[in-house]
Amino acid sequence: MKKLFRQTLSAAVILVALTIITGLIYPLVMTGVAQTVFPDQANGSVIVRDGVSIGSELIGQNFTSPKYFHSRPSTAGKDGYDGANSSGSNLGPTNQNLMDAVKGKAQNVREENGLPEGAGVPSDLALASGSGLDPHITPAAAYIQVERVARVRDLTVDAVRQLVDRHVEGRQWGIFGEPRINVLELNLALDALRETAVR
Repeated sequence: MKKLFRQTLSAAVILVALTIITGLIYPLVMTGVAQTVFPDQANGSVIVRDGVSIGSELIGQNFTSPKYFHSRPSTAGKDGYDGANSSGSNLGPTNQNLMDAVKGKAQNVREENGLPEGAGVPSDLALASGSGLDPHITPAAAYIQVERVARVRDLTVDAVRQLVDRHVEGRQWGIFGEPRINVLELNLALDALRETAVR
């Protein structure tokens, strides 16, 4: 009986100790480190303008107006770009629905940007990312939209192209990934460029 009591007491002590360590101390330490070393990322990399949160650097948004650069397509949630439902379509490459959707998106990109029938379209403007929330597009996807944005905003193509050039982010630590452009940040800079031009 004493042996059973000692084993039960030992198990209870270990349970309480591990609960305190893994459920309280560890999360508090990690939160403290994150808030100290990476405060912006730990708080969602939220972009604030004039005291209003307008989005996150980490979450893609749906830009449909011709005066803005458009993001990657999204299948996250019912209407896409739903941060609470991050996911891809889970359709395989031979699925007819996926093939039709990609062809339709590519055709829309051609029509929006005045490209000839059958012209190549950067894949990231026709295919959703695995999360459906990728905030970036490739430089090629941005450059293909430059003339449309410049025309609609009554800006020179050179001014818009230079803005895109300034927003190209290199590879992570110089080795990982590919060059990319954050669409929300580019569009905010585009609005600021127009405000500056008006003044």
